[in-house]
Amino acid sequence: MRIWIDLSNSPHPLLFAPVARRLEQRGHQVLVTARDNAQTVELARERWPDVSVLGGASPKGRRAKARAIVQRVLDLRRWARAAQPDIALSHNSYAQIVCARALGITVVTAMDFEHQPANHLAFRLARTILLPAALKPSGVRRQGATDGKTNYYAGLKEEIYLADFEPDDAQLAQLGIGLGPEDTLVVARPAPDLAMYHAFENPLFVECVKRVLHDPRATVVVLPRHAGQREALRDLGPRCIVATHAVDSRSLMSRADLMIGAGGTMTREAALMGVPTLSLFAGRRPLVDEWLLEQGFMRLLTDVGDLPVLEPQPRADRLQGLRERGDRLVDHFCDAVTAP
Repeated sequence: MRIWIDLSNSPHPLLFAPVARRLEQRGHQVLVTARDNAQTVELARERWPDVSVLGGASPKGRRAKARAIVQRVLDLRRWARAAQPDIALSHNSYAQIVCARALGITVVTAMDFEHQPANHLAFRLARTILLPAALKPSGVRRQGATDGKTNYYAGLKEEIYLADFEPDDAQLAQLGIGLGPEDTLVVARPAPDLAMYHAFENPLFVECVKRVLHDPRATVVVLPRHAGQREALRDLGPRCIVATHAVDSRSLMSRADLMIGAGGTMTREAALMGVPTLSLFAGRRPLVDEWLLEQGFMRLLTDVGDLPVLEPQPRADRLQGLRERGDRLVDHFCDAVTAP
C-alpha cells in the first residue's frame, strides 16, 4: 500500500520515523509531506530529504487560520491527486484529514490531547483513531472517537521515538557547552502561547530560568518555539543558551539534571526518561500529564520558590526499559494503519 504521512508540527518527524521504517520493512511505500511550521521541515529533511513541503505556520486570528488551512487543503489535494496514496496517516493534521476524506482516501489519525476542539472534526472523519489508554475516561467518544473506530494503546506516543535513538554527546559541544563533574544542565521549553516580543504571558517561566542561573554551576539550554521567544530570552547571560535551530532534545535530556517545561511533548520526553521534571503548564491539563503526575514522573510548579535544589544526577542509562516498550508501540501503530 501507499501510505501518506503528513507532518504538521515539530514532534511529528520523530514520532513517525520509526513507524515509517517499520511500514517499509513490511513492504509498504511511504510518502511524506510536511508543513513549514517551527522545526518541522528541518527535522523532516534529516529523515526524508525528498519530503514535499506544503503550507506554513498558522497565522494569528481565527479567520486567518481558517484561510491558511483551506489553502493547505487545496495544496495537499493537488499533491495527493498526483501521488494517489491509499491511506493518510497523521497526528491530527486537519488539512490532510479533510483533503484525504474529500478524495476518498482512508484516514488514520493519532492524538493525545483531549481538550483540542478540532478533535470533533478529525475524529469524525477518520476511519481509525489511535489514542493512549490514559484518554479512555476523557469523553473523547463525544468528539467522534466511537468504540468501533478507536484503538487505544498502552503508553504514550513519546515512548516510540525515545526508544528509537542513541544519545549524541556532540549536541553539547555544538551548543558550546562544556560541563565539569559538578556542573549541572537544565533544559527549558516555554509554552506555545508566550508573547512574541515583550513580556511573557506566564512570567513564571522566565522567573524560574533566572532563579536557576543564580547557581554558578548551572547552564540552561532554552528550546524556544519561535523567534519572539528567542528575542525575549537572549539577554539572560552567557550561561543561558537559547537554541537558534532544531536541537535533538532527546540527547540533551540524556545529560540533563532538570527539565523545566510548560507542558507538551518535550516535557513528557524528559519525564519518561527519568529526568527530574517540572511542569509550569497553567491550562487544562491533559490526561496524559495527569498520568505522569500520578506515576511520579513529573511534578507541577506554581511558585518559583518551590524550585528544588539543583544537583548533578546519576548518569544511568535513561533509555533502559524504553526500547522494548517503544518497539511494541511501533508494531501497534503499524497494525492499526494497515488493518482492513
